[in-house]
This record gives sequence, C-alpha cells and structure tokens, in this order.
Amino acid sequence: MSGLQRKDLLDIESLSVDEIKLICESAKYFKDLFTRSVKTVPVLRGKTVCLLFYEPSTRTRISFELAAKRLSADLINISVQTSSVVKGESLIDTVHTLEAMKADIIVMRHAVSLAPHFLSRNIKSSVINAGDGFHAHPTQALLDAYSLMEKRGNIEGLHIGIIGDILHSRVARSDISVFKMLGAKVTLCGPPTLVPDEFKQYGVEIAYDLDEILPDLDAIQMLRIQKERQKGNMFPSIREYHKLFALTSQRLQRCKKDVVIMHPGPMNRGVEIQDAVADSPSAIINEQVTNGVAVRMAIFYLLAGGVPLEGIA
Repeated sequence: MSGLQRKDLLDIESLSVDEIKLICESAKYFKDLFTRSVKTVPVLRGKTVCLLFYEPSTRTRISFELAAKRLSADLINISVQTSSVVKGESLIDTVHTLEAMKADIIVMRHAVSLAPHFLSRNIKSSVINAGDGFHAHPTQALLDAYSLMEKRGNIEGLHIGIIGDILHSRVARSDISVFKMLGAKVTLCGPPTLVPDEFKQYGVEIAYDLDEILPDLDAIQMLRIQKERQKGNMFPSIREYHKLFALTSQRLQRCKKDVVIMHPGPMNRGVEIQDAVADSPSAIINEQVTNGVAVRMAIFYLLAGGVPLEGIA
C-alpha cells in the first residue's frame, strides 16, 4: 500500500475520493491493533511528530498523541501557553524553530483560518490541520466518515443530517465536504441565525424544523452550541433551543430504526442531546473516539510514505 501523494493534510477539499477511501481502508488495519496486548508498531520509529496547539484541546490532542505513540514516533508536545509565543514570537519564527528541530510531521490547531496552510508553505515538514478557525477540521471529518462506513458499510445514498451550530463549526464544513464526496445527501438544521442561507452554496439542503426531517435521516451528526465563538445572542435561550433542536428520546422514536447518532464532542448533555439518546444503541459516539486514533494513525502512516503493512494486522 503506497502513501498519500502529498506532503500535507490541510482540508477535505484537496483530497480525492480515492485518497479518502485509502485513509479509511488503512484505518481498518490500525484499529485491529487495539485488540492486541501490545498495541505499538515501529512504523514511525525514528520520525518526530510535533503537536502545536494554539487553541485548547483535549480529545483531538490526546488522539493525535496516542496515535503517534502507538506508531513509535518521537513526540514533541508544545504548549503554546508556556512557550515563546506568549512572549511575542511570530508564527514564522516558530516555523524556523520547528525546522531546526527537524520535526517530520507537525500537527497544528490554530484560531486563525488557514494558519496551517501558511505553515505548510513555509516548512519542509508535513503539516496536518487539527482545526483552524471556522474553516476546517479534516481529521474529524475523516473519522466521522470512517465511523459511519464501519456502521453502515457505505455512505453513498445515505441522507445525513447535521444539526446545531453550523455557522461556527469547522467540523460541519469538513463533514459536508466528505459526506458529499462519498455520495451522501446532506441536510443542515438549526436556528436561522446559526444556519444561514449562504450554506446552500455547499450543495446542501437547509431545514429549520427538526421534527419534519427526522424520519428521512439515515444518520444524524449533532453539534454543540459554541458559545465561546459566538458574538451576541443567536437564539432566545438554551431552554428554547433545547425545545426546538435537541435530540431527545421522543424525537429518536420518530427516526428510522437503524438511524446512526453521532457527535464530534464535547457533548453538552441536556442541551443538544439527551443522556438517554447519547447512551442509546443508536449512538456511535464512543466508537468515533476510538476510530479517531485509528484514522490519525493511518494519516501519519500514509504521509510518511505508506510502508508495507504486512504483519501489522
């Protein structure tokens, strides 16, 4: 199996459908490792992975860290809050520092859209976008696609609803791209202030009545309200939002029997999703977390050249 014919992974749109499928196929190999007593393989031995996170993160950072360690990479974990960045070091100076460290792969999260693209143009190392502003979160979208494929076998022909704060969600933008590229129909739903008409340019349908679309959906990706990114009040109250757009037990009964419930996390239980739904057999939220490690292992492996996988799984 050969690697990805590219230096970086910056967004979904720059990938081909074949590359998306290659990442998902490779993730299957690495997920098989999780059942073993020894879960590490020497695929990235001698390679250095640097985690450069300018925004807080728990799940994504830990997922990338675990993926790198399971591939036997050397890991540099830069905490921006305690680095020279807080002393005024520019991004380009940080780039030169990382060049001097000879990092092979840099995983970057940044509050400014396209910051990882800037980094990739100014460094020889491979760059993986772990989330940039409102723009993209490609590895989350890839693990969402892999998780849904694992559950349903194929995404082509599915009707997928993405519900909630679409406006502020980089996950939603990347999910729209990956789901549509794999042949799904996508409907966005939420308050008009959080799902503006401009999203129609992505080739999706927009709905403002959750109860109306639920019976038609094969999979539902619930999103949290991102209060930290909002300017002003986007809806009357949390109580009102919950009443109109939360996925509750009663609403789950309106769905198809084999509907797949997803959430990229962190969940605001009792706001966009009820405990009973999040913990129901329909939900694959925990599987998404597990699959995130496998998908990120696959991405590391493929960017490093995709050495033969014989004996790994």
